[in-house]
Amino acid sequence: MSSHVSKKEINDVVWRACDTFRGAVDPSEYKNYILTMLFIKYMSDLWKDKRSEYEKKYNGDMTRVERALARERFVVPPESDFDFIYSKRDEPNIGEIINIALEKIEDANKSKLENVFRNIDFNSEPALGQTKERNRRLKNLLDDFADERLDLRPSRIGNRDVIGDVYEYLIARFAAGAGKKAGEFYTPPEVSTLLAKLLAPTPGDRICDPACGSGSLLIKVGQEVGSKDFALFGQESNGSTWSLCRMNMFLHSMDSARIEWCDTINNPKLIENDDLMRFNIVVANPPFSLDKWGHENASHDKFNRFWRGVPPKSRGDYAFISHMVEIALEGEGKVGVIVPHGVLFRSGAEGVIRKHFIEENILEAVIGLPSQLFYGTGIPAAILVFNKGRKPWGVAKNKRDKHVLFIDASREFKDSKKQNRLRDKDIEKIVLTFREFAEVERYSHLATLEEIQEAEFNLNIPRYVDTFEEEEDINIPAVQEEIHDIEAELAKTQKELNKYLRELKMEN
Repeated sequence: MSSHVSKKEINDVVWRACDTFRGAVDPSEYKNYILTMLFIKYMSDLWKDKRSEYEKKYNGDMTRVERALARERFVVPPESDFDFIYSKRDEPNIGEIINIALEKIEDANKSKLENVFRNIDFNSEPALGQTKERNRRLKNLLDDFADERLDLRPSRIGNRDVIGDVYEYLIARFAAGAGKKAGEFYTPPEVSTLLAKLLAPTPGDRICDPACGSGSLLIKVGQEVGSKDFALFGQESNGSTWSLCRMNMFLHSMDSARIEWCDTINNPKLIENDDLMRFNIVVANPPFSLDKWGHENASHDKFNRFWRGVPPKSRGDYAFISHMVEIALEGEGKVGVIVPHGVLFRSGAEGVIRKHFIEENILEAVIGLPSQLFYGTGIPAAILVFNKGRKPWGVAKNKRDKHVLFIDASREFKDSKKQNRLRDKDIEKIVLTFREFAEVERYSHLATLEEIQEAEFNLNIPRYVDTFEEEEDINIPAVQEEIHDIEAELAKTQKELNKYLRELKMEN
């Protein structure tokens, strides 16, 4: 056996483990069991490696070994180790044994993993079936994860980022099969990369995603910093997805990330000195046009987030946008948010809020994306970039402060049957155009306040970026001659057809 196991091997083994559930459990449900078991296996193997390392270092002095292990970034109790759980795979209460193991991991790592597994029940009859069937599925799952190729010790997988990549790979595969539910927990990696590069976080930044899902976008923005000098914060309303996000952060060695389980609009928990925390970078792919988002509470919001206007009851897009803009640091904070195109032009309350943002001159760019980029919806989306460091219109002097950049990137992508993708060159073109704040024919336009006012604050991209391409001049005489030739050929054919018909009639 090779001394190292490849990322592809790990991906293949874990993906095949999903066969245990396919056809019997919905992918949006069984992803929680697969990803949690991967987490347990990784923690156990890493713990095993650490124990071996310290035993060698301290020549088998177990007192010193245990003392050193207690100072590690996490602890795996003996009854929570994967090998222990695997040894119990034939027990009639194996689901309960796994649940107890998870509770002990939480108790031993309260500061980092408290309540992470409270939404995941390996003994659930509704999710995993009645006792006999449930036990069979869990035994198969444990057998799959006991595969010798799934040895996740650092000494076997080398680069520790491998396990984070595997976790991301699985989340992406689950999203591809989860239909409309996919958008609740996953942003395609190419879109995450684009947002990270547009916002360009720097060392020391506090970065927040108030609708963080499984955390992929937040992690990508953090990685864009290029060092470990940043702090991540997130909020997620779905309990199971919040758990996945916490595990995702841990597997990417971002243990210190603060991820809150809460309703961002109605009960935000990223609070500091009785007020909302402020951030250098705010990024999100919030739910599109969320109904029943909390309209009834918005007019008396204690944080006054909706002073520009209260979004309509049935569409919460501007509720999330307003929240994100408010938590960006005054004078410097940047916001990147993915939105449906209706946000750009709908009137009523949304039009009022949009007008406020434009008149404040904090909207920096509107970027149109291709359709079918996102799981669960084929509609095209756009990215809005806000910058609270821009000068007011009246005193703006440089090109960047005096214009709003519109980019139509909707026609440049890799065309796939089910899911379109942004290629590296597509991302690079968008980012370069944004950084240079450049006008590119049939691709981007720098709009003045006067232009936007003339359009009645409608931000629909085709109003500003002319993508019309003139057709070649038509040679009328040549076309007429071609029509004459076709008519002559048709007359000849009709004459021959009539002749054959007459002959057939005479024969009969």
